[in-house]
Amino acid sequence: MATNASACPAAMKATSNGLFQGDNPLHFSLPLATVQICLVVALTRILAFLLRPLRQPRVIAEIVGGILLGPSALGRNEDYLNAVFPSRSLTVLDTLANLGLLFFLFLVGLELDPRSLRRTGKKALSVAMAGISFPFALGIGTSFVLKGSISKGVDGPPFLVFMGVALSITAFPVLARILAELKLLTTDVGRMAMSAAAVNDVAAWILLALAIALSGTDRSPLVSLWVFLCGGGFVLCLSYIVPPIFKWMAQRCPEGEPVDELYVCATLAAVLAAGFVTDTIGIHALFGAFVIGVLVPKEGPFAGALMEKVEDLVSGLFLPLYFVSSGLKTNIATIRGVQSWGLLVLVIITACFGKIVGTVVVSLLCKVPVQEALALGILMNTKGLVELIVLNIGKDRKVLNDQTFAIMVLMAIFTTFITTPLVMAVYKPAKRMIKVYYKYRKIERNDSNVQLRILVCFHSTTNIPAMINLIEASRGTEKKEGLRVYALHLVELSERPSVIMMVHKARKNGLPFWNKGWHSDHNQIVVAFEAFRQLSRVSIRPMTAISPMINIHEDICTSAERERASIIILPFHKQQRFDGTLEVTRNDYRWVNQRVLEHAPCSVGILMDRGLGGSTHVSARNVCSTVTVLFFGGGDDREALAYGARMAEHPGISLTVIHFIASPETAQEVVNVKVDICENSNTSEGSGDEKFLVEFKQKFVKDSSIKFEERFVRNVAETIEVILEYSRSDLFLVGRMPEVATLIEKSDCLDLGPVGSLLTSPDFSTSASVLVVQQYHSQRVSTSGPSKRVDMLPEEDLESNNVQQKTIL
Repeated sequence: MATNASACPAAMKATSNGLFQGDNPLHFSLPLATVQICLVVALTRILAFLLRPLRQPRVIAEIVGGILLGPSALGRNEDYLNAVFPSRSLTVLDTLANLGLLFFLFLVGLELDPRSLRRTGKKALSVAMAGISFPFALGIGTSFVLKGSISKGVDGPPFLVFMGVALSITAFPVLARILAELKLLTTDVGRMAMSAAAVNDVAAWILLALAIALSGTDRSPLVSLWVFLCGGGFVLCLSYIVPPIFKWMAQRCPEGEPVDELYVCATLAAVLAAGFVTDTIGIHALFGAFVIGVLVPKEGPFAGALMEKVEDLVSGLFLPLYFVSSGLKTNIATIRGVQSWGLLVLVIITACFGKIVGTVVVSLLCKVPVQEALALGILMNTKGLVELIVLNIGKDRKVLNDQTFAIMVLMAIFTTFITTPLVMAVYKPAKRMIKVYYKYRKIERNDSNVQLRILVCFHSTTNIPAMINLIEASRGTEKKEGLRVYALHLVELSERPSVIMMVHKARKNGLPFWNKGWHSDHNQIVVAFEAFRQLSRVSIRPMTAISPMINIHEDICTSAERERASIIILPFHKQQRFDGTLEVTRNDYRWVNQRVLEHAPCSVGILMDRGLGGSTHVSARNVCSTVTVLFFGGGDDREALAYGARMAEHPGISLTVIHFIASPETAQEVVNVKVDICENSNTSEGSGDEKFLVEFKQKFVKDSSIKFEERFVRNVAETIEVILEYSRSDLFLVGRMPEVATLIEKSDCLDLGPVGSLLTSPDFSTSASVLVVQQYHSQRVSTSGPSKRVDMLPEEDLESNNVQQKTIL
């Protein structure tokens, strides 16, 4: 980009005196750097948003954004280029970019667990070796073609090694995000891809160190050998000296306590020091940072605290500068003529052929099915930041010229861009879906002594007290088979390295998985449920699902089906403020709830919490709650009443059932509302309600803790008046879609239905929490994850124990 000049440009001063003093802020390094950072962040975030429907990782947006800001697009305007990215500002820009890269490589090292490499199976190791050696050999072959055409005059051995490394790399962090996005992380393909990519990543760093050592300015091979040996010796010394120090720091950081700032600062200083040493040796500063990250112990809160301190600032602000720095070196206009574009096609074909064919052949020899082997080959072809690092080092060391550099950058973009659509095309999740049939998909059942399985979902620790108290109320009696609860923490998949670190741990236990002992917020969750399990003797398993918010409902539905849950409990998307009003936490949660209501394989409950049982867990002996069921008729109301009957078995809970009946003069206006479009029109909800109520009265009304009332109402006003009489209840249980539509106002909140909307409206004065229940219907067309199924058998004919469970992702 910059032209050769007879004299170096004058150094820029740091700060200006201001516009009113006659200074142009863009002529000073600090204000110019802030403008560059803001421009870069805005453009990359916009591109990432535009590429999100295509399910592309953010690295694609950042690479493309860097190219657009460079001489390939906007940089064609000399006025823009000289104003925003003048040549004398590039030193500051490159320094900030490489500083951000230094700490990002430290985070990448934190993601890699050396022990997982030692546990790598023979299949994954064979795939990794094939995924490195075959494309490396093809890269060397391609380098001879490039050296004879557009790369004449470059130093031979370094060029061969750089080309081999560039074509053999698999981007481990990018691959982890793609696998999580496609819900392949805990499949056989995902496990093998992650293991092979981890081995590939380490091998790529070793090969890159070799390439850098060979690319020195000194022609003596002894200098390159000395550089490589010193680098290896430095890593070996760190491996013996650093881990005991970090282990000592981690032991002084107990669970639940903040990590001492001194330890964090010491670690970050060690990252910089290690970078300085490796740069002095002649390799690159980022190698030292990467090695420090790998050597940090992954257990305990120490690694998590380091992530929290570094990741947002580095990955959000400084790392995109590296992509701009790379984009300023990329000029696509240098690729001109049939020969250059033909070489681009050759490089892309060689890169894809080497990775995919090499991986597929070895996978087939290891007896991996053809479809899985093909998907594995495509996944291992993923490029990313490491690829860009290799190319930039080669460009800085004059191993790659402008044209070769541009060709290789476009190859990296193309191979990463096609990964997701190709994997979806050749390895569709629907083909791997196994139907899971089980009997008890709702709480209303003939045998009330069967174990009740509940999947409780929550977004943050604020949802936990109400959920735990709801679980306590749902225990039933010890005479029954009991209650089994699956507590599912919903975490949005983002670009944060800490989330990817959690995703990486999913390989051990499947999705959802135990998140024991990692993030401080997650520790609180595990401790809360573990304490509740020990105190209440309820079988409970905390789990975590990590997915993009747009399809996290698939994890919820899949988990419910895998664990044969009878009901899913979801938190409402609004929370109560101190003044009693409701505020929206995130509107995304509302769409998640609606998708679960549409696709759930069992009944669904949405809990609007107004402080159910207080802010802490209420022990069984101290429970004293009043639960009110508002019964209008229909399947949803029957499910709510069945749940209320289960709660009434708790000695500390009193249940009141209000059966609303239309008065004779309005009986002609009563409209039966179908709960689901797929429901059998020959089924009489009215007769079902009568039979259910008769059985309920015979079984429960004799109990002193249950009160049953029938109230005749003529209109909406009288209905609301009756409900207000019970506004001092602790919990309202209502059906989502009641049968009698004329006795209640229309709903303005689809996920709560008319009664739930009334109880949560600002005009309705009550401190009671509300649980809105939708009953599962056996003939509903539902989707669990990405595949569809239709339950055409009556629910009573489905067996729960005769089908083998399988992870459905």
